[in-house]
Amino acid sequence: MLSTLNADGSRRWIKPKLSHGRFLTMRRVVAYALILIFTVIPYLSMNGKPLVLLDLVTRHFTIFGRTFLPTDTLLLALLLVGCFVTIFLLSALFGRVWCGWACPQTVYMEFVFRPIERLFEGAPGRVKKGWLAGKAFSKPAKMVVYAVISVYLAHTFLAYFVGVDELRQWVTRSPLNHPGPFGVMVAVTGLMLFNFGFFREQTCIIACPYGRFQSALLDRNSLIVTYDHVRGEPRGRATRAGDDVSLRVLSAGPEKRTADCVDCGMCVTTCPTGIDIRNGLQMECINCTQCIDACDTVMAKLDRPRGLIRYSSQAAITGEKVRLLRPRVVIYPAVLLVIAVAFLVVLSGKGAADVSILRGVGRPFVELPGGEIGNPVKVKIVNRMDKPGDYRVELAGAEGLRLTIDENPIHLNPGEAKTLSAMIVAQRNLLGHEMPVVSVRVTEISTPASGTALRREIGFRLMGPAQRHEREHESESDKPGREHGGGGDK
Repeated sequence: MLSTLNADGSRRWIKPKLSHGRFLTMRRVVAYALILIFTVIPYLSMNGKPLVLLDLVTRHFTIFGRTFLPTDTLLLALLLVGCFVTIFLLSALFGRVWCGWACPQTVYMEFVFRPIERLFEGAPGRVKKGWLAGKAFSKPAKMVVYAVISVYLAHTFLAYFVGVDELRQWVTRSPLNHPGPFGVMVAVTGLMLFNFGFFREQTCIIACPYGRFQSALLDRNSLIVTYDHVRGEPRGRATRAGDDVSLRVLSAGPEKRTADCVDCGMCVTTCPTGIDIRNGLQMECINCTQCIDACDTVMAKLDRPRGLIRYSSQAAITGEKVRLLRPRVVIYPAVLLVIAVAFLVVLSGKGAADVSILRGVGRPFVELPGGEIGNPVKVKIVNRMDKPGDYRVELAGAEGLRLTIDENPIHLNPGEAKTLSAMIVAQRNLLGHEMPVVSVRVTEISTPASGTALRREIGFRLMGPAQRHEREHESESDKPGREHGGGGDK
């Protein structure tokens, strides 16, 4: 059963009690720093470009000042695989540290929306305190504040995909002038409000697949938030006898024991996903460390050592030998190194423009009036620079050949791609049994921003009737049951 469901199937609304401690203090610092970073990144630039801009409409993805085009499929694939392998490595070493410390869902839910909820409705588990708690308008006022923050989050989110300049126009112009973008803003704002106001922790439990993957990503030596059952069991209530603190099982009378868990339930009431960490590693645990702070507070009151719930590994808790160096810790960095080298090699091979010469669709050649043979080709050029470029296409050092193309020179705006139809025309006598290779030269004739003009030659193999007749002859001679010189069957 999900931790957010009651036994009868109804929704269990989780309102965790805040537990102060060293980990909460550190997470606060990290969370507010990340909120600042998330907000500022769209406004930063590098090399005259946004630091991060994922333009889905034009399919231009700018990351750290470098723009990746739709033709950079291999680069984007390497980058994506590298991100996944990095997550695998961090999970193997530190468990779900991303979920508890850096995920935007956790950061905004635990350090923005829940504090607002406590402000308007009071802290859970106590008598409502404060001038807002318990008022008739507290819940409607809370939703109004939630809506305002959702607008802010929606605009921050959209800035990563449309850019701050375009977003500024969306905000300042009348919705009647841009109903489509306005509808997008309203939809994203509604999704933010639904997520943080209603769906809440179920995003981590139901929607996010990471919890289900962790069984494959973690091993017994991975660092996780765990309960020391050896030290804590059997659990029971605490009683005081003078200055001596002893733990007693209620059903066992006054018999003393040394187990440290007093079954106070603080680790459960403070958990933002509503689980009991004492039941072991669970899919819903996001490693937020609230149970550690809660348990440490109780242990301090009972004069017991801290760390009944702590960062540790399953191997360490059960007394096994902890292995820092293990196969996945070696394999993941090695794979990351290979991906990084491949990425840099491919990236270094990218010039000011991408040029492709492809054979035309349909027949490989056509016979023209006058006995000439034409080979249809497709010339594709992608301008990778931030300024317009002009490119001339010609044949390099080819006598008796000529090139006809729809547009020459070819003008391309920044990031624009064009595919033009062309034809390489040759005299019939030049196309013998050997298929000749010609060089198609593409030269940038405009002044490039880099100062180095593009000049690239690509080989293209011509085809003609001689090759066709030879292939037909070879095909005919390979047929079984026929002689090479005669027409009758054997």
